[in-house]
Amino acid sequence: QDPTAAHYMFQDDPFLMPRNAANARLYSLSKESGRNAAKYIIKQFPQYFDKTFAEPNVPCLMPETLIPQIEGVSEEALKERIHLRRMKDSVDLFDQLVQAGTPVSLETTNSLLDLLCFYGDGESTPEKEEEGKEDLEEPGVNASEQKAPKRQFQRGSQTSGSRWRENNNAERIFKIMPERNAHSYCTMIRGMVKHGASAKAYDMYIDLLNERHKADVHTFNALITAVPYLKERFIERWELAKVFLNHMAQQEVQPNLLTFNALLKTLRRCGGVGRSMSLLVIKEMEALDIEPSLATYDHLLFIFYRGVDLCPSGIISEVLDDVEKRSFTPQDPDDERCIVTFGSFKIVTRLLQCCDLKDIKLAYRLNKAMEKGDNWKFLDMDRLNAYWSKFFSLLCMMEQIDVVLKWYKEMSPSLFYPTPKNILDLLQALDAANHLEVIPSVWEDMKQLGFNRRQELLEEVLSLMSREQHPDEIQLAFAKCAEDIKTVYEQTGREQAPLEWTGSALSHVALLFSRAGRTQDAWYVNMMERFQQINRIPTDQVMDEFLNCAKQTNCPDEAIKLVKLAASLGLPSSQRLKSRTEKEFELSEKQK
Repeated sequence: QDPTAAHYMFQDDPFLMPRNAANARLYSLSKESGRNAAKYIIKQFPQYFDKTFAEPNVPCLMPETLIPQIEGVSEEALKERIHLRRMKDSVDLFDQLVQAGTPVSLETTNSLLDLLCFYGDGESTPEKEEEGKEDLEEPGVNASEQKAPKRQFQRGSQTSGSRWRENNNAERIFKIMPERNAHSYCTMIRGMVKHGASAKAYDMYIDLLNERHKADVHTFNALITAVPYLKERFIERWELAKVFLNHMAQQEVQPNLLTFNALLKTLRRCGGVGRSMSLLVIKEMEALDIEPSLATYDHLLFIFYRGVDLCPSGIISEVLDDVEKRSFTPQDPDDERCIVTFGSFKIVTRLLQCCDLKDIKLAYRLNKAMEKGDNWKFLDMDRLNAYWSKFFSLLCMMEQIDVVLKWYKEMSPSLFYPTPKNILDLLQALDAANHLEVIPSVWEDMKQLGFNRRQELLEEVLSLMSREQHPDEIQLAFAKCAEDIKTVYEQTGREQAPLEWTGSALSHVALLFSRAGRTQDAWYVNMMERFQQINRIPTDQVMDEFLNCAKQTNCPDEAIKLVKLAASLGLPSSQRLKSRTEKEFELSEKQK
């Protein structure tokens, strides 16, 4: 791996190489946006893509046929429109069949319910179709059975994010069905949970029991996930979850990985009850020989490491012991649906808290687990940068400076783009290790990353460079950096707000120029003009350093200007500077 190269997803072209995290995110989203735009054009204008020129023709690479081929009012036409996910056309055709007195089979009606419940009774979009494509096309399994419900609303305001309308098409069709089976009820329950109507889903489950039907494992998973929205108190939530688990045992429904993940997801919102019961859930998984997924670990770590008051716990080490031995594949919607596209290694979000625990060994173990096999593919560009950024901050805080610089050179920009906080952490690490000679190199990286106009970073760089006297070679490099920073302050453009000089920044730049023997730069740019313009007072150190520089370069005129400036500003040091000038310089009668 080339540490100087950008991520493989970007074009190998200097103009298209991202400079920083913001550029990387923009370019990656642009690439995905282009794909989505192409899909949209193909869907909206299929007539322009009906020619097949490929030899040999590969059907899976050709655009899908999205225009209905069966005309008229018939059950076959209804099936075709359901398959094409044309919701409005499907509902209209179903109503026409009912009005005409044509019976619609239970299987077809259930397929229509699957479609309506999955999309929430709203027209499908390309994003929704991509999300549910595999589910709707899998033979013998309906869409609502495949997706774990997502939280669309907040506690205490269950209807605030709900998309399940009262008496919508799904409810209307369900009510007029002459015959309903367990599939019908399960689909409605899953749809209601998915789109925020948890109370209605629970009532529908009671109706299912009254009709002596049995729910499937996916329906129970949905109901367990909905528990936090049905009960307020933590203990009541756990008791209701146990009721559903007992019903599963009575109906001889075998739990799966999603069942236990749904239970852990509910325990995340059960406070102390969740912490006491979650380990029992994990033990039950082991007893049933069900391997945890990434979502399992994510829920477990959230339960034990929630909030800012983190305490040492063996849970995170035990999780890492297990994670290090495995390479993961998605098994739960919360693992994220796809390895290649914008998925996320959700366990990283929780495990990054080892940085808050100040445990560098734990962070190294996490990094080793993340790089094992294809685990890194679970990280999209944003999460990848967030992960490495947090990891690097911990390195700066806990590791030796040589190790920090080694990681920095290997990670940037191939693995991540440093944030302003990362640069600040690196500068502080260099300061703590007394390796300030590396600052010019860091300044070049700051310019490349576009951080050269960050006021807090500029102040930190100037402060570190000017704090102590260094060998001449280093002082010259520092002066070059100071010159670049001076240029940044003086830049004006239509799209750039000018940076305002501060007294400390002026002082630091003046010191750096003075120590490098650049008397004219130190005086003309910073002292004579700038201090008076912004009504700032130079420090005694700045005055003394400049006078030393004037002495070294034999510039009595500049020394006299300094004395005049001190006198005009009414500085107490003006008399002392005058005495030094008369003593240390050979002055002409006019100068005296």
